[in-house]
Amino acid sequence: MQQQETVDSILYSTKTHWPEAYKTITPAILRLIRTHYHIDVVLNNVQQKYQLQGAEFGILTTLRRSGAPYCLSPTALYHSLLFSSGGLTKVLNRVEKAGLITRVDNPDDKRSKLVKLTPKGKVLIEKLVVELHQKEQQKMAILTLDEQQQLEGLLKKLLKSW
Repeated sequence: MQQQETVDSILYSTKTHWPEAYKTITPAILRLIRTHYHIDVVLNNVQQKYQLQGAEFGILTTLRRSGAPYCLSPTALYHSLLFSSGGLTKVLNRVEKAGLITRVDNPDDKRSKLVKLTPKGKVLIEKLVVELHQKEQQKMAILTLDEQQQLEGLLKKLLKSW
């Protein structure tokens, strides 16, 4: 991976070479962007290890967190993942081909199928999420529990403004 410019160096070069932009810059936003990048790298590395793409990970985690029997309509998945229906169909086909989901009859609507997590898919997503959370916790350990709670509160407050 290329060496990335630090947020401090971005702030310095902006202040030096673009002072009018520096006056309105929000350092915390730059730090959030950089943090997001690092979180995304960890997530992508874990997904690749298990040969999953982001959309596939999203489907499996959505089904797993839905509770037993880990079954949702394609519409519920569509709304949770914000995919186009065509995009969702392609992803569902890939995940089904891998044996991670199955499509079952919908008892409430004979014209449609439900998407159900298979035992293989459940084992895979649970293993992946445990590994992902361990990696995240290792990084968060730099903060005390009190600092982690403060960060959670501040981010929650910030997100409410959006």
